[in-house]
Amino acid sequence: MRQATVCIDTHALQYNLNRVKQLAPNSKVVSMVKANAYGHGVSDCLAALSQSDAFGVACLEEALEIRELGFKQPITLIEGVFSEDEMQIAIDQHIEVIVHHHQQLQWLLQVKDAYIARNLKVWVKLNSGMNRLGFKIDVIKSIIHQLKNEGFTCVLAMHFANADVDHPLNEQQISQFLEVKQDCAPILASCCNSAAIYKYPELHFDYVRPGIMLYGATPFADRDVHALDLKPVMTFSAEIIALNAIQSGEAVGYGSTFVAQRPMQLAIVSIGYGDGYPRAFIRENTVSLDGQLTPVIGRVAMDMIAIDVTNLNTKIGDLVELWGKHRLVDDVAEANGTIGYELLCRLSQRPKRLKM
Repeated sequence: MRQATVCIDTHALQYNLNRVKQLAPNSKVVSMVKANAYGHGVSDCLAALSQSDAFGVACLEEALEIRELGFKQPITLIEGVFSEDEMQIAIDQHIEVIVHHHQQLQWLLQVKDAYIARNLKVWVKLNSGMNRLGFKIDVIKSIIHQLKNEGFTCVLAMHFANADVDHPLNEQQISQFLEVKQDCAPILASCCNSAAIYKYPELHFDYVRPGIMLYGATPFADRDVHALDLKPVMTFSAEIIALNAIQSGEAVGYGSTFVAQRPMQLAIVSIGYGDGYPRAFIRENTVSLDGQLTPVIGRVAMDMIAIDVTNLNTKIGDLVELWGKHRLVDDVAEANGTIGYELLCRLSQRPKRLKM
């Protein structure tokens, strides 16, 4: 049987959640589990994240999956509802919504009594410069005051555009957030994603919203998970299915893009872009074999890759770590010209799923 495997380390997931709590001891933790827990599998991750105060998802379907799995924690729809009908379902399932445009506000006001009776908080999104979702500063204050006067408990929410780097927009966003928070006091507040949890401890407020850090990948380009004291949660691996000796001048793979400059021993590994392993690398990529990094040779195919195992003691059936504890997903992503988030989220359903 083909052995391409995604293994989820639930102990590492718990460790990373506890790391969030160490960094933000006075805040509640809304663990982001959208996009199938960043590709890790919601059903495999929720038990390990059960000490979260709440969960965050992008849409109602994701929230309902959590309820179907039996978890009772509060859930926040970070994009709010997409229709009037969804608002009533959210109330029935004890799901809190973000409001970021006037139509959503009207849907909420129409079910005011039922929403408040369930003791649900309404999250109100400030657009302070990200320019995706939210009310601008010139209108959000009056909206929050209106909701408070109607009896709602509000959470002021914002999302940083550049929390992972020093950028002049950060100060603008912080200034606007603090202005609204002061004008609408008393009000609950939340603005810190994974990067901001590290960078802005003074802004943790009532809720922090960790995402990528829970899964042991970094939100920063210049700090890896070891520097952040996080543990990789996913190990993506596959088996060697063939060994080939080639001579100098021989080519490997589609397009014959790699030509050997010396005699080499190659191993063929049962993994490819059909499994979600990236195809287009802008610089040399490596895999880990018994903790030793070795290059990927030639083009990635749908089902197979070739790796250089010259002078390594390898055999058919040996496991190769594509990313995990020895070859970090962020390093694979950098070689691919992308970010770890994307690689984790775009895995296909073909690899076998395990958890430990």
